[in-house]
Amino acid sequence: MDTLVKADIFFFIASIATVVLTVLVSLVLYYLIKAGRNLHALSVALQDRFADSEEFVVELKERLEDNPIFRFFFPPSRRRKHIK
Repeated sequence: MDTLVKADIFFFIASIATVVLTVLVSLVLYYLIKAGRNLHALSVALQDRFADSEEFVVELKERLEDNPIFRFFFPPSRRRKHIK
């Protein structure tokens, strides 16, 4: 009979611990999913900004290469003409 009472106490404590751990794991997963969604939204916004920046840099490069002062200090090399 004493063994049966000890078993009941053990299962009661184990059940409470299981419920508490399940709640904690659920909270951690909830916040991880929320953080993952925020990171995804941030990465999409950054990709859009990088696309805009890439166009700006290409345009700036073209304008710089057409500038006579830039060509004076940095003349076009012969290797570049052969690669194109």
